[in-house]
Amino acid sequence: MMNTTDEEQHHAIDSRAQDARLSHDLDVTIDQLEAAEPEAKLAHQQAVLAVVGQLLQTDGGIDVIFARAAAMDLAGLFVGSDWDAPEALRPQISGNTLLAEEPDLVALEVASLFRFLAVATGAMRHRNLHQDHARHFLTQVLALNVRDIFGQSDEATRALGARQEQKQAILRFISEHIGLTDVLGVLVTEIWRLLEQRSIQVGVVKDMIVQIAIALNENGTEPGSERLGAERLVSALFGPTVASLDDPGVDAYRERIAHFDEAALSREAMGFARAMHDTGLVSDYHVTFLLYVLDYSDRALVPETLGLGTTGLDCWRHYRRLIEDLIRAGVTLSTPQAIYGLTLMLERGVLHHAPMVPALERQLQQKVRGSARDRIRMGFGDLVSPETHVLAGVLQIIGQPLGVGQGANPTCQSARAISMWSQVEPDYLLHIIYQASEFDAILMHFEGTDINSAHLPVGLAGFGPIDADPVSVLLVAHLDKIYAKMGQLCIGREGDPHRWINPEFHGWWVSRDCAVAVDVATGKLSDYDNFLHRFFAAYHPHYNGDRPVSHPQPAGIAVTDPNQQFIGWHAIAILRVAEDQSGIMRVYFYNPNNDSGQDWGGGVVVSTSGNGERSGEGSLEFGHFLSRVYLFHDEPLRGSKAAQISSSAEIRDVKEQATQSWAADRL
Repeated sequence: MMNTTDEEQHHAIDSRAQDARLSHDLDVTIDQLEAAEPEAKLAHQQAVLAVVGQLLQTDGGIDVIFARAAAMDLAGLFVGSDWDAPEALRPQISGNTLLAEEPDLVALEVASLFRFLAVATGAMRHRNLHQDHARHFLTQVLALNVRDIFGQSDEATRALGARQEQKQAILRFISEHIGLTDVLGVLVTEIWRLLEQRSIQVGVVKDMIVQIAIALNENGTEPGSERLGAERLVSALFGPTVASLDDPGVDAYRERIAHFDEAALSREAMGFARAMHDTGLVSDYHVTFLLYVLDYSDRALVPETLGLGTTGLDCWRHYRRLIEDLIRAGVTLSTPQAIYGLTLMLERGVLHHAPMVPALERQLQQKVRGSARDRIRMGFGDLVSPETHVLAGVLQIIGQPLGVGQGANPTCQSARAISMWSQVEPDYLLHIIYQASEFDAILMHFEGTDINSAHLPVGLAGFGPIDADPVSVLLVAHLDKIYAKMGQLCIGREGDPHRWINPEFHGWWVSRDCAVAVDVATGKLSDYDNFLHRFFAAYHPHYNGDRPVSHPQPAGIAVTDPNQQFIGWHAIAILRVAEDQSGIMRVYFYNPNNDSGQDWGGGVVVSTSGNGERSGEGSLEFGHFLSRVYLFHDEPLRGSKAAQISSSAEIRDVKEQATQSWAADRL
């Protein structure tokens, strides 16, 4: 009879033999995939995935798969699938995909995650995936699945059996390789970094905090700043006040506050306001409390609940009836962040702009019709009406114009336009929201020519994003088509079409002249020294007579990765140029890509806090910013030839940074 030790040794030998055989099979199928003609790729992709699926069932299979992550990617495993664009993948989907019933789907997700892991650890490079982004993506995947890393289970996970065990093994493998010895510490830092930017879309962050709350409750962590930071996040959502500290549930909380006197209600109001302004997050208890005090007759507690300052209080006194109507129609447990948007909208003072009150009153009456209604439902569900979601989105967009993000969509121009309209002409933004809601179309003009989005073919955005805020879901498909049509109307003109498109698309405040560093026909640098001098003359306070930027100006950036490799062109908006607290001249700008903090290589690292940034701004030292600019708008009356006013040393430094990065092949 074989004893236990002999059985274990025999199993280990069999397991190693199986791993070796499957490793060989995987190498063979990868080679065949790489050599296959395009029309035969699919069959060979399935063969690779079949072997990956088998390896996932073996003891050492995960190591084998990870070791071949780069080879599988280069061979074309992801070609033809959503996974072929790693920069567009969403971390919140990975957890459920790892539990899918289809083995090939699980295998594809594992291969994709291991590609991220290989990039994050420096084992491979990918042209569309940067090391920092790969690490952030995996950190978010781990945050959303913290329970699995710690091995926590419940009835639902136990019922999944082997699939759940496999998911846990994969996540633990990832956490060990990217060095997350204290996942919570890393996640808390990451979450606070994201929250400082005050994005409108906070769903992923809230999901992360939910998982952190579960982990803290079941595992705890060592005392210290990391735990304190985690508890601040958790309390902001689940217990921001004395009466909600034990997370009793909204029904029980409503019963509690019904017995409070005025002083106790005032303390609750201030607690909610403090937590909201501290984090940018709104608790469901905050919603419950605000709707309760809306009908509290003894004293107006709404301003305290919102934490209004001088400007906000002035708006409340003048437009109380409208504000109360907006709260009743737009603030629900499905739209809690509308409270923060409303608060910041009041603090901007935009209600004093004459068209805004009637425009918002119209929005309160507005129905969402046609396919627009279906898009909103698809993106946000049916718990509340599409009208409620759109109104909540309006409050957030107008309150947080720099929080607009493009999601995983190639629509930076449209996101930038929505943000700029919110900043400069929010009444115009409400006008096109009305058009899109009422007619499922937007009418704009290009040099006197009508452009109706209803008459145009689908653009890059397809039928519109669903991973964005409600206003973007409503507008972006239309704006994308109109932007493309304006480009078509510029065909045959000499130079970059943005010269004509941007002023017509965005608004009168966009300067009508346009400087471009690159010759459109050849892709090479063109009169680059003059381009740099013009930017100094237009934007640097020391050379432009200390004129501030009065309106956001669109600009084009040549985005590079941490290795200074060119990635692509990207639309941003210049907001202001000013010295930071250290006396360094910086350009502060809006980036619609959801997270402005990026490393563009060569010491060009975008800052989002600590250097005088306002919430939602990114910033760079003036020269660093200019080294990545390829297009900007300028005042035509100034003339296209800039005076040689900036120092030759500054110009030389900027030019050197550009030619060592995105312009290296454009000389």
